[in-house]
Amino acid sequence: MSDRYTVAMAAAAAGGALVPRGVPLVLALGLCALAFAARRPTLLVIGVALLTSAMSARSWAGLTPPQPTTITATATLLTDPEPIAGALRVELRVGHRHLEAWARGGAAGGLYNRLAGERVEVAGGLRAVPATMAARLARRHIAAQLNVDRVGRWWPGSPPARLANGLRRTLLRGASSMPDDQRSLFSGFVLGDDRGQPPTITDDFRGSGLSHLLVVSGENVAFVLALAAPVLRRTSLRSRLALGLAVLFLFGVLTRWEPSVLRAEAMAAIAMTATVLGRPASAVRVLALAVTGLLVVDPMLVRSVGFLLSVGACTGIALLAGPIAHRLPGPRPIAAAMAVTIAAQVGVAPVLIPIFGPLPMASIPANLVAIPAAGPIVVWGMTSGVVAGWSPAPAAALLHIPTRVLIGWVALVARVASRAPLGHVGLGAAMALAGALILVALGHRRTALVAVSALVVSALLGAGRTGPNVLGGEEIAAGLRAWRQDGATLIVVGEVRPDAALAALRQRGIGRVDLAVLSTTAQRPAAALDAIKQRVHVRAVLRGGSTGVVAGDRAAVGPWQIEVRTASPRVTVVVCAHHSATVAPCS
Repeated sequence: MSDRYTVAMAAAAAGGALVPRGVPLVLALGLCALAFAARRPTLLVIGVALLTSAMSARSWAGLTPPQPTTITATATLLTDPEPIAGALRVELRVGHRHLEAWARGGAAGGLYNRLAGERVEVAGGLRAVPATMAARLARRHIAAQLNVDRVGRWWPGSPPARLANGLRRTLLRGASSMPDDQRSLFSGFVLGDDRGQPPTITDDFRGSGLSHLLVVSGENVAFVLALAAPVLRRTSLRSRLALGLAVLFLFGVLTRWEPSVLRAEAMAAIAMTATVLGRPASAVRVLALAVTGLLVVDPMLVRSVGFLLSVGACTGIALLAGPIAHRLPGPRPIAAAMAVTIAAQVGVAPVLIPIFGPLPMASIPANLVAIPAAGPIVVWGMTSGVVAGWSPAPAAALLHIPTRVLIGWVALVARVASRAPLGHVGLGAAMALAGALILVALGHRRTALVAVSALVVSALLGAGRTGPNVLGGEEIAAGLRAWRQDGATLIVVGEVRPDAALAALRQRGIGRVDLAVLSTTAQRPAAALDAIKQRVHVRAVLRGGSTGVVAGDRAAVGPWQIEVRTASPRVTVVVCAHHSATVAPCS
């Protein structure tokens, strides 16, 4: 089957997964088998679409919410526990049902040190997920929440889980000499674990276009296989395949089978198998086969942002990187690196921009100077990290000096690039850029150069206008409202995620806040305010329950008059505009 039909099959698999229908599974499988036997690729494309549609319908049918009840069961952890707003969140499997579990107090303490793959006794109240969260959790096959009241005994889990968790604990123990920020980045680079990253670091990497370095991707898989290469080369071809697949499986368990890991490992497994069979395949064919196979197994992946970003980046690289690199001037290593960066950014733009906002222009130079350090971080971090984990603290610290230098360099690049006034590229400009790059790939270099230059100049001219100059109380992020006029800024911080708050302020060019009102004493808004204060200059803060803040208090902030309606434990303010020395009362 040609690459054209393989790509069509992947597209059909995605389309079927998005449109669940109760197609009889036997009919879909029979059609696929007939297509193979008759060597009819068009029939196979239709059969795959029906198959993923049928599997998608079965997946949705399995998400029937349960009746509220109390359970006591032995659960398998599907994710590592994550502290969120004073509670502990973890995904569990009880029988065939996937649950989102929340624990507090002593129950949280019983789960805190557990890792994915381990089994634990839990007891608590089971209920359907809230309607506002149903679509997001359905992507992970979750239709019920468990409020954990008690945690009992635990067991290490299956042999692969024991091996992977032992390696994971060893790597993290070896990195204990690093400062907290660098240790969280080490976990991201090596394990794809972003749980401990401060919101300011998350915002730096997003704002510089480097967040892809903190998730496991095809590059990480390639480095792991390169580490195993000396052993694999000493075996026969078939043994090499078996051992290579075993390495991939263990690495998947280690990095928790996130969607980007699944895509990368599926591609690596297909490429290795094709090589052993003497039928090497193009990158486009390998990607299409990987996407098709994964969507047949789990059609919910088509709704995963991580999966779509991973596939988009790989598609851009496979289609555009080679032609762009061939036509870019300059030294070949630099041209190749720039081509891969540009192609990946174009590939992720249709998914990334609508969800996370415009792409920063700084991402291209940031990637060029940061990516060369990412590979050594993974290779050295994994090899020396194991030794460091079994060494005394002074020796571990010494072993990780190169790791810290490399991580420090990438973090510096992210911090500088995220604050560089280079503008952003929206969806329309990104699509125009994609068209220009296609012209480059087709050899129309002069036309493309004019188009790209126009886009760059437009972005630079708009660098200082990243958001509206006047804000009249708009919700710039879910739970964060802002007023900005005449050089003054007022914000009201509610139930907003810290990373979302920082991203909103960055995208609107807000570098100073005259007054921040913390509308509640809950933990998440307090964490968001702390993150904001680390990133921008906040001149004054009004907190719920603060001494001296009472209902009826008034203050002038820039062109506004604020009036406190309630003060403890929740602050409610009314904001009124005024344009004269005499302030009218708030109505």
